[in-house]
Amino acid sequence: MNRPNRNALMTGALFAVALLSPFILYAGTARSLVEIWNSSETFAHGYIIAPISLWLIWRKRQLLTMTAVVPYWPGLALLVLAGAGWLLSDLGDVQVIRQYCFVAFIPLIVLTLAGSRIFKVIAFPLCFLLLAVPFGDMFIAPLINFTTDFTVTALQLTGIPVLRNGSSFTIPSGNWSVVDACSGVRYLISSFTLGCLFAYLTYTGWKKRLLLIIASLIIPVIANGLRAYMIVMLGHLSSMTLAVGVDHLIYGWVFFGLVMYLLFWVGNYWRDDPIAAAASTVQEKNSDRPGSASLSQLLRSTAVILLCLVSFLLIVNVIERSNHNPHTADLSGFHSSWEPAQAAVQWQPYYLPAQTELDRSYATDTHKVRLIIKYYRNQTHQAELISSSNKMNLDTGTNWANNTQTDLVENLTLSGGKKQLSVHETQLSGSGGYLLIWSMDWINGQFNNSHIAGKMIQTFNKLRFAGDDAAALIISAPFSENPEEARTALRSFLSSDFMAIESVLNANRGQ
Repeated sequence: MNRPNRNALMTGALFAVALLSPFILYAGTARSLVEIWNSSETFAHGYIIAPISLWLIWRKRQLLTMTAVVPYWPGLALLVLAGAGWLLSDLGDVQVIRQYCFVAFIPLIVLTLAGSRIFKVIAFPLCFLLLAVPFGDMFIAPLINFTTDFTVTALQLTGIPVLRNGSSFTIPSGNWSVVDACSGVRYLISSFTLGCLFAYLTYTGWKKRLLLIIASLIIPVIANGLRAYMIVMLGHLSSMTLAVGVDHLIYGWVFFGLVMYLLFWVGNYWRDDPIAAAASTVQEKNSDRPGSASLSQLLRSTAVILLCLVSFLLIVNVIERSNHNPHTADLSGFHSSWEPAQAAVQWQPYYLPAQTELDRSYATDTHKVRLIIKYYRNQTHQAELISSSNKMNLDTGTNWANNTQTDLVENLTLSGGKKQLSVHETQLSGSGGYLLIWSMDWINGQFNNSHIAGKMIQTFNKLRFAGDDAAALIISAPFSENPEEARTALRSFLSSDFMAIESVLNANRGQ
């Protein structure tokens, strides 16, 4: 074997080691991506992102052979930032950021090891990999609100009377509800992914690409509102025989396909000439081509990359071991000033398993409330306080329907003085009547109602080896028509027992 062939094989081997190392070292994060692709139809497109990226890179093979491989050390600083992001998100168990940082390792390794010139040639295919990360759940609630608003308004403009209750509404022919599957988040994610790919393949200027991508974000949201309105109208005009089962999902995807076809058909009128752009790039490469790095340089770069990736895993392991608390939390020390009572309604919040729970109902002559405390310690992704899996009610399979959710600031009068408390309020309705729920998070001694702030507090506490103790405080009260009667009961209960609740939580924190 001659020396050039041997050098090419060694170079290829070093690239293979560097690019495969994140999948081996961070196998847990890689596995979490695949698990979501398997379990959610919304993010199943993740399987095709890598093959598309490889195909896009293959299209650039001629330019790549003309470009020198020169390690780019500033890329290592970006790799360190991605590693630090992975470390912090792992401590706070922010899965989506952890997954983004993991996927970002791939383009940053290419940038560091192959150099900025190589990276520029295949920047889009490498960054396209980021679309494999399951992201978009945070848009479900606002999309549901928009779709409901759009549908109800369109029905009213059509002349159909509508009685709305949260994301559910009633028209003379039947009842409808906008749930997660109807939010349009699947259309939005699919449209954005296809829009990015179409813009890259069709245009060469960033302005056209940006306009097409913006259109691919706006159009599916509006189209989903139209889809929901047309489905309701189909059901209404057919006396609830059409578009009321699985067929309304089929109609929706057919409509979405038509909308995307029209978007790309219009966008194709302004397509650029890829041949001219390629010729310009080839001329630029030929005009200035430095020599490639030696094997020893590539070997040193690969070793530094591996050392960087391993170091973050070791740091996380040390921090997690130092924060582990072997004791079990005990909430039995809580005693209410109200009398014990039977639960007024049959309802349960849907939370990930807690280490310790307290579930009791109390009453006075005029009020009845239910107190639930879920205490978390040594949290994992399968058992943690702040998670998108934790909900007051599921969309389906329960006897309750979500009416409204909002954040409130309540001023309580305690024995020690005034206290301002932020709570998240949820109203449910069902066969058992109406239920008003106040919930808040307690994280290592601090009450908090922001999931973002909560994750930051949790991460900071771990960094200073203060543990990860946290609890969900959930109190509920039934009401007949006016929710203010339930709010009065909850205020009264918290005013009398909040200090006792806080005391038992802080006592566990000190264990």
